[in-house]
Amino acid sequence: MENQLKIARVKVNLTQQQLAEKVGVTRQTISLIEKGKYNPTLKLCLKICYTVNKSLDEIFWVEKESNNDVITKN
Repeated sequence: MENQLKIARVKVNLTQQQLAEKVGVTRQTISLIEKGKYNPTLKLCLKICYTVNKSLDEIFWVEKESNNDVITKN
């Protein structure tokens, strides 16, 4: 799942380690989320959004195409 987490994190001048500490996970978890290799829980998504001052839509929104494939909102 693609997302805009890295962009949002960099805009608020946080390293992966700093963001991880603020939301209670490891730096590796943040890295995997940014790479789209880990689907965080809704609770973790909300913590991340509050920390980088973005909405769920801005970071994690995924739209459904008409042919049932999923694409990431740009």
